[in-house]
Amino acid sequence: MAKPSEILASLDITLPTPPPAAGSYSPVVQSGTTLYVSGNLPLKDGVLVNPGTVGDTVDIGAANQAARICAINILANVANYLGSVDKIKKILKVNGFVASAFGFSDQPKVIDGASDFFLAVFGESGRHARSAVGVSALPRGACVEIEAVIEI
Repeated sequence: MAKPSEILASLDITLPTPPPAAGSYSPVVQSGTTLYVSGNLPLKDGVLVNPGTVGDTVDIGAANQAARICAINILANVANYLGSVDKIKKILKVNGFVASAFGFSDQPKVIDGASDFFLAVFGESGRHARSAVGVSALPRGACVEIEAVIEI
């Protein structure tokens, strides 16, 4: 089976340099063989992708793509911390937060953007437990924020 770094290359994905922490926290914390990756926004080249509220100013498809970008940024933080995504053994848990309009209840369809990406890169090792939660607002006006727990 191909290594995650090879799969990323085949998908024409180059992991970006992650930005520094935006507050009093660490982007990645390790305990034993478990990494806790802080929430990542859909930033591409330093620009927030698809800002707004899902079900109002952002449609499900655009939010799903933003969730995929969050997952790419999670891997960028892990690669920055470990030196390579090839050290990842399993994606254990994904917590997804969706800035949601009143009455919007399709948060799982949004977070599928990240889940599908992890499955594409890691196969069955990318299958994870998950939460998809609607919130009234996210940092910087993001439509989605995702955090992960990863085994190495």
